[in-house]
Amino acid sequence: MQAIILAGGLATRMHPRTLTIAKAMLDVAGRPFIDWLLERVAASGFDDVVLCVAYLGEQIEAHVGDGRRFGLTVRYSNEGPDLLGTAGALRLALPLLAPTFLVTYGDSYLPFDYAEPLRVLEAHDDCDGVMSVFPNGGRWDASNVKTDGVHVLAYEKGTRDPAFDHIDYGALALRRPLIARLPPGERQGLEAIQTAVARAGRMRAVVAAERFYEIGSPEGLAALDARLRSV
Repeated sequence: MQAIILAGGLATRMHPRTLTIAKAMLDVAGRPFIDWLLERVAASGFDDVVLCVAYLGEQIEAHVGDGRRFGLTVRYSNEGPDLLGTAGALRLALPLLAPTFLVTYGDSYLPFDYAEPLRVLEAHDDCDGVMSVFPNGGRWDASNVKTDGVHVLAYEKGTRDPAFDHIDYGALALRRPLIARLPPGERQGLEAIQTAVARAGRMRAVVAAERFYEIGSPEGLAALDARLRSV
């Protein structure tokens, strides 16, 4: 199974620390965050990881290497100085993508089975994507998903409609042709793909039971640090 980790952002909310340290390399509970994430991915049964890096990506590559110590094979796709957005980064990594793959973020920690969305995608021909969602109710960022628990009925970033009471949890299984159809070299976000696939009725849902964690803000990093130190 293949996981794509998007870890190329500038992490401006974490300045000044991330002026010199890649966000995925920030210390969380005594270790670089990327170590925690790769261990979670490996524990879910993945063996193939593509790290999409950009800003200070050489730090991540030097630390993770080929991934062998995590029980993984890790390869890299580097955007360089001109950031392409989340979907643009996937398009750049197209030569490395498997026919089906999981996408997650280099600043998110998800206490669930990362493989579940990919298993659901491979078991059903009636979908092109499977989004992990959480019954957020506006608690940990703005909710953006309407679901019946089986399908994503609608995805709308920035909506205030109370019917959107779930949130994109941060692990998304996709089929490679969705990315192959994108024009290369253009800056674009993954949310456009999520919206279009949901609108076409081709997005299934996996509902997570526990809240997500992220290190994109000082508060988020502190919450994850406390959780990892408590287990």
